[in-house]
Amino acid sequence: MKNSKTFNHVSYLWDDAKAAELAGDEVALFIYRSNILGADLRLTNYGGGNTSVKIIDKDPLTGADTEVMWIKGSGGDIGTLTKSGCAALYMERLLNLTKVYRGIEFEDEMVELFNHCIFDLASKAPSIDTPLHGFLPFKHIDHLHPDAAIAIAAAKDGKKITEELFNGEVGWVGWQRPGFDLGLQLRTCLEEAAGRGIKLRGIMLGSHGLFTWGDTAYKSYINTLEVIEKCAEYLESNYKNVFGGQKITSLPAEERKHQAAKLAPILRGLCSSHRKNSPLGAGGMIGHFTDDARVLEFINSNDLEKLAPLGTSCPDHFLRTKISPLVLELAPNEDLSDVSAIKAKLTPAFEAYRAMYTEYYNTCKHPNSPAMRDPNPVVILYPGVGMFTFSKDKTTARLASEYYINAVNVMKGAEAVSEYTSLPRQEAFNIEYWLLEEAKLQRMPKPKALSGRIALITGSAGGIGKAIAKKFAEEGACVIINDINEERLEGAKAEFIKTFGRDAVATTLLNVTDAESTEKALDAACLAFGGVDIVVNNAGISISKSIAEHSLEEWDRLYDILVKGQFIVSKAGIEVMRKQGFGGDIVNIVSKNAVVAGPNNAGYGSAKAAQGHLTRLMAAEVGGDKIRVNTVNPDAVISDSNIWAGGWAEGRAKAYGITVEELPAYYAKRTLLNEIILPVDIANACFALVGGLLSKSTGNAINVDGGVAMGFYR
Repeated sequence: MKNSKTFNHVSYLWDDAKAAELAGDEVALFIYRSNILGADLRLTNYGGGNTSVKIIDKDPLTGADTEVMWIKGSGGDIGTLTKSGCAALYMERLLNLTKVYRGIEFEDEMVELFNHCIFDLASKAPSIDTPLHGFLPFKHIDHLHPDAAIAIAAAKDGKKITEELFNGEVGWVGWQRPGFDLGLQLRTCLEEAAGRGIKLRGIMLGSHGLFTWGDTAYKSYINTLEVIEKCAEYLESNYKNVFGGQKITSLPAEERKHQAAKLAPILRGLCSSHRKNSPLGAGGMIGHFTDDARVLEFINSNDLEKLAPLGTSCPDHFLRTKISPLVLELAPNEDLSDVSAIKAKLTPAFEAYRAMYTEYYNTCKHPNSPAMRDPNPVVILYPGVGMFTFSKDKTTARLASEYYINAVNVMKGAEAVSEYTSLPRQEAFNIEYWLLEEAKLQRMPKPKALSGRIALITGSAGGIGKAIAKKFAEEGACVIINDINEERLEGAKAEFIKTFGRDAVATTLLNVTDAESTEKALDAACLAFGGVDIVVNNAGISISKSIAEHSLEEWDRLYDILVKGQFIVSKAGIEVMRKQGFGGDIVNIVSKNAVVAGPNNAGYGSAKAAQGHLTRLMAAEVGGDKIRVNTVNPDAVISDSNIWAGGWAEGRAKAYGITVEELPAYYAKRTLLNEIILPVDIANACFALVGGLLSKSTGNAINVDGGVAMGFYR
């Protein structure tokens, strides 16, 4: 029996007890095998590869035994695969498709015919890999994209290395786009080996990946691990002068992150040129940054200039990272303080990349090719600092980063044992603009109103701030949750990740009265997502006292948090928005008390009035930058609101001559609509201002108070 100690380069995750629970259910074992293979990113990338099992089942129409293949459905991920994510097909029907196959020029039409082979009516759409599994006569099959195997598959001498390394027991099929014909080639490779008296244990696909198999789920799993382990051992024994040695030295870790945070908004603006005229106004690509050691080894090397323009080899890598990365010609410690100078330095590089991509498209396109997509780079390499990736959402940007690291591993291995080769440009284009891929893109759900936008809401670990952050996340925004209280922040983080996923949220401590704390919070936003589009100044306190009872310390505290805090955070947010160059939104949560002269409210009410006028002043100043600044005026938001802490409820009750328990009803009855105001009501007003429909409104105020006539604007 194999165990984890047998392997040094892959993870042995098979649990005999778990497998025993699934004994007798081959589909369940196939899914279990798939999940543990997908759990090790050294074996395959997220969403990459495919797995299958062939079983005998009862035909629901005839009751006769029939062979059925279960396979991961289109667009799924083996690491998280469930039965509902699989396709199940009649093997006899699938094999009979060879009778209607018209040749490689027409193989795309075969994909629709897979639907005529469906056995389980609840099946997901069958993957393009379906014939690759169907035409191999093995019960359990694993098709993975392990870096160690692809390094050999992408090497100039890959076929020879594969034959020698495995003594002919792993076959070779040269590069071809996945499809019906490639399935036939796999079968031919197997049959030709058998004709020579060789029993293959796997097949290497040139520039692409690996096929392995077994009679049982466990045997397939072990065979897969053993083949990949052997590839990895071979590569490791040949690592010497990696990437030609190091040309430059990285900045220290903290300095790398500082440089990345300051540069990210500029890069985001340049990368979002294709999206600046979107109907929703400000918003753009979402970013991801990594200074992973594997990335630094590559981008600091002597061979970067040679290898980076070649792009990737594996189609899964290429689809998410584009034809090649953009390498920045900036010193690691470049002074980034002069934003105009940095933009002037980088703009020609981006223009050159877009021109290169346009030429690539025009040279390789077919008469029926989809229109050219965004010509901006996805992967941006900054030697000495790290790698940025930008895409339509955080998940896609993060995955692009992971895939390019896979590509770096492949280049490292291929260069160690031979010479790295990438996909020819025409083949790369045929993958990127494949009509089947285009159809998949067209089936994607329509973006939400705040997709591509990044929001920082101060004081968002609770109360009104949390409600605003939830609303924005529900509408597709990436949100930066922050608070001065670390414990409360951790609780909010766990809640948001559970609800929206790790790619929708980042967190940071933030004291709005401290400029350094604010700068660090904005840097955290830029590192997490690439910048900021929406700033909501929500953090606040409330003190209800008469002039006679009000202390100077309380007065200063109110003005520090409400007015100074709004100033500090807005100033930092405007700086980031100007770097990006496509506008943004600032929403200030003020109050009815900014315009209503109520009792026992001199400090709070006057500070709120200052916030309101600062809103108008900022709107007048930054309109030329397409930054909109607006106000939401709540009143009496009692439910789940931090404003009622610290004696505010008692102070207001005293002012009105009622008890604290009577406050909710009192506030509701004094409104024209007789309504209690909730945090979500404030969140909805904020969304109305930033969601796109009011993109030409600035300097305005929306009252959310149930209708208080004294608070009407005149």
